Amino acid sequence: MKYLHELRDPVHGFIVINSHERRVLDSEPVQRLRHISQLALSSLIYPGATHRRFEHSLGVMHLAGEAFDVLTRYENVSEAVRNVVPQLNERENLPYWRSVVRMAALCHDLGHLPFSHAAEHDILPKGVTHETLSKSLIESPEMSEIFQSMTPPLVPSVVSKIAVGPGKDSSNFNVWEAILSEIVTGDAFGVDRIDYLLRDSLHAGVAYGRFDHLRLMQSLRLLQPSQGMDDDSSSAPVVGIDSGGLNAAEALLLARYFMFGQVYFHHVRVIYDIHLIDFLRKWLPNGQYSSNLRTHLDTTDNDVWVAIKNAAANTSDPAHGAAVRLQRREHFKRLYERRVSDVDIFSEPGAAVRSWAEEKYGADAVRYRRPYKSGGSLEFPVRQGDGTVASSTSISETLRRLPANTSELVFIRPDLLAEARTELSKPGVMESLLQKAAEVEAEREDEEAATSASTTSSPKEEQ
Repeated sequence: MKYLHELRDPVHGFIVINSHERRVLDSEPVQRLRHISQLALSSLIYPGATHRRFEHSLGVMHLAGEAFDVLTRYENVSEAVRNVVPQLNERENLPYWRSVVRMAALCHDLGHLPFSHAAEHDILPKGVTHETLSKSLIESPEMSEIFQSMTPPLVPSVVSKIAVGPGKDSSNFNVWEAILSEIVTGDAFGVDRIDYLLRDSLHAGVAYGRFDHLRLMQSLRLLQPSQGMDDDSSSAPVVGIDSGGLNAAEALLLARYFMFGQVYFHHVRVIYDIHLIDFLRKWLPNGQYSSNLRTHLDTTDNDVWVAIKNAAANTSDPAHGAAVRLQRREHFKRLYERRVSDVDIFSEPGAAVRSWAEEKYGADAVRYRRPYKSGGSLEFPVRQGDGTVASSTSISETLRRLPANTSELVFIRPDLLAEARTELSKPGVMESLLQKAAEVEAEREDEEAATSASTTSSPKEEQ
């Protein structure tokens, strides 16, 4: 029987999997991703953005294998790094770890809800994320049986650990596991990011997400951040680059910056996310998505679309209003978008505009997306021509000054837009409401400081 199988991919050309990996690919949790959109409702703005988590996961798997090969290639690893990471010297075990990384990459998104990130932070039970769902699915009986039957056999808990990453707590990751997880989920050069930028750019029909990923991938190296800067030769290596890939790394981070501004934070995409959340809160039992794995596997974009269609046709359905917004493209319109000049007066101008609009037109007529920052300056090690290792921000003016994406938007019901814009644009109105909000904020901070000072006692007084 054929052992290697080729899959045609619009981003990477041919993606090759073996028969053991194909069993993982054919599993129910992975196949479900064929019905989970990569960019939520972005296709309502960018018609070509109909791609799914399935092909993205294939791309991440492909890139994870490529990155692993470059990072572990004998001539690419220094003796100092080998001394800290003994697994690099155990060449006979590298095929096992390569398989772990590829399968972790393939399965890293199993826990995504319908429409991916659109409503995740609003409708999941407290303490549950798509990462925790991914971990549970990878370690489920169906997936465990497949992993353990592979050659070499994989340990499901190890696959899930690499797939999900350490998050805020890296204490239970050794150096090697941290490196493997960084290949998939890393902030700087995680292949998840590399694939989604290239893929989302392609399908959205924009050029912002393109960069020389081939040059970047070949420049990846395991580097000790302190190497060449002091005498510490025991620091944990992380994924960095040779200096020849610095421009490609700059292009990657600039691509991310522009993709957030033009695609991910597009104001129409944002309001459709909000309308989707409004709908799901009324459609789902108790307004929350279930963390039950069977329910999770049985729920995809298709089920939500059917529910939206039914609710839009039924005026007595509690979710009717939100469903109509989605089904008929009758979304709220942008009233205000964060401006730097307004931030100089009050740190959250959108919140001030929201309060003004809600007081004037009612809370049901207004929607608000709070400030959200993404990207910005990022530090990673770069090996220079003389063999020393320096911080990316110490040698790249571009990376040092790269700003974070910040989004703050206020929306209003379409029939009220013209009136609200006219009122808000009257001389002095905007400046007045921002100044008032700043004064209220200053008073609150003064009260908190006074309260804190009055309740602080010296050790003698406490006795």
